[in-house]
Amino acid sequence: MNPTSAPVPSTGEWLGHPKGLFVCFATEMWERFAFYGMKALLMLYLVKHHAFNDADGYILLGTYAGLAYALPLLGGLLADRYLGMRKAVVFGGLLLVLGQLGMAWTGEPASRAGDGSMLGQDGLAIQIMYASLALIAVGVGFLKPNISTIVGRLYAENDARRDSAFSIFYMGINVGAFLSSLIVGYIGETFGWGYGFGLAGVMMAAGLLQFIVGKKHLLGQAEPADAAMLARPVLAGLSREWVIYTGAMVLVAVVWQVLQTKIDFEPLSKLAGGHQVTLTEVVAVVAGIGLYIWFTLLMFSGIDRVARGKMIMLLALTTVSALFWGLYEQTYGPWVTMAERAMDRSTFGIEWTAGQTTAIGALCVIAFSPVFAWLWPRLDARGWNPSYPAKFAWALVLCGLSFGVLAFATTQTNEAGLVSLWWMILAYVVLVLGEMVLSPIGLAAVTALSLPRVVGLMMGAWFLFSAFGEMIAGRFATFAAIEPAADGSITPAMALGVYAPFFTQMMWIGVIAGGLMFLATPLLNRLTR
Repeated sequence: MNPTSAPVPSTGEWLGHPKGLFVCFATEMWERFAFYGMKALLMLYLVKHHAFNDADGYILLGTYAGLAYALPLLGGLLADRYLGMRKAVVFGGLLLVLGQLGMAWTGEPASRAGDGSMLGQDGLAIQIMYASLALIAVGVGFLKPNISTIVGRLYAENDARRDSAFSIFYMGINVGAFLSSLIVGYIGETFGWGYGFGLAGVMMAAGLLQFIVGKKHLLGQAEPADAAMLARPVLAGLSREWVIYTGAMVLVAVVWQVLQTKIDFEPLSKLAGGHQVTLTEVVAVVAGIGLYIWFTLLMFSGIDRVARGKMIMLLALTTVSALFWGLYEQTYGPWVTMAERAMDRSTFGIEWTAGQTTAIGALCVIAFSPVFAWLWPRLDARGWNPSYPAKFAWALVLCGLSFGVLAFATTQTNEAGLVSLWWMILAYVVLVLGEMVLSPIGLAAVTALSLPRVVGLMMGAWFLFSAFGEMIAGRFATFAAIEPAADGSITPAMALGVYAPFFTQMMWIGVIAGGLMFLATPLLNRLTR
């Protein structure tokens, strides 16, 4: 029985919603606080503490984030069939706490000779870092899809409060991201990397604890579908539940190795701009090809012309989304390193750290979300609401223009050769306008355009292409890699000499792709009529 089809019991309400909503809100807020706080510091930590070169740092950032977005497919499946959402969230939360606290072990910084040449890195600390990133990626896989599912199950199917509940829940994501960038970014860069990562772990532990304590407010909607089956021994005396947990730890070990495994195959390296290809990227390409093959077979499975047209449009939108996120996620790579190396980060007498600049994006999302929630129904009432393809075209163009802002900014330096932080603020405003016409709209498009029998798979494909976008971001960012001087230093002039053409290239990719999407919009719209 679908839990949302029957009346849902109550333990009381707060602000007109079940108390369980706010249990999930707080859990997701602190999970995103931990995730985005660590992400804001990661690139800077790699290049400043462990002396990674830019290219390796960018690729690791993209690979790790890509896995964190891909693994929720597995975590959601295991929770639906076996664990139930509550157990999956608790297990994922424990992995996240372990991973974040593991990141707090930073070891010794990379040592250099008097002339700046590299002497050595702390190999043990680097391996602990890889293991911690693996724990976080798998933990996100178990927690993220299931905390959202619990929110939906707190409401009966025809409950008019459901959309409002998800709006409140989505706000938790962005509040967590905003606070983490400000707080974790400041503490990590000011007092020490380990303190920033450790704070993220402590707050994740607090979020997990309140989730466990608030169990009764979940109304029994997050329990296993068959508790007896889950407890039954299936392998070497272990219950199915513990087999899943054990398998997840094996997966952590696999991801630990995958994060640092590169393929030394010259033809692939040439395609990747002269850099080695990661195993994750190869798997992603194979998975993407597999999805396109599956989709092609689906098109010939007896569906009618209009349904086929809708699915073709959805495939086009999903593919475009990967490119959008590949551009967007430069905010945690070259945008951060530019802020570190070539930006005057002071405003109103306050000196921001480079990691704190990532808070600007979350703040823009919080500010713009109610505006767009108000805008779309009013445009629709007047017949002016753009179609899905047109919205995605605007998203790409706006994303490209945000890079244009930064490209122009590289020519507007002060006496010290630094770019003003206000240019980055403007770039974020333009970028998040693009996000607002793609990210929430994409989720709506999946549910509106999919065949009913494959809507779950297509939602999974949507998030998988977000993971592809993270990996594309890492690969794109290698073109902004800067080779330090002999003494290991990077001057603002050196940095801007690389960032200016890079931002220009990203601008044209976004604008041209958006223009092509505008040209394709009439055809895609025709397919759905």
